[in-house]
Amino acid sequence: MFAIVQTGGKQYRVAPGDILRVERLPGDRGDEVLIEQVLLVADDDAIQVGQPLIEGARVVGEIVQQGKAKKIIVFKKKRRKKYRRKQGHRQLYTALQIKEIVT
Repeated sequence: MFAIVQTGGKQYRVAPGDILRVERLPGDRGDEVLIEQVLLVADDDAIQVGQPLIEGARVVGEIVQQGKAKKIIVFKKKRRKKYRRKQGHRQLYTALQIKEIVT
């Protein structure tokens, strides 16, 4: 069984037991999270597709970690103009462990 959910402006394919990194969600480690924007649920033989969401379906997960991703460097340069800008960025994320998919 798997589902396609939407959170943080992105879509993810999840199954029970998966660990998923999503955009930062409020909560502490061990808290339960409900994702109610479920777009598709596929069982062994049946597929439910929402238009755009499936009514009453949700994915239950547990926060495993709150953290920051690796640093990326944003570097801008215009040649021959002595223009250089260097900036770093670390994206905040939440790691979720998917417990169950409720339809």
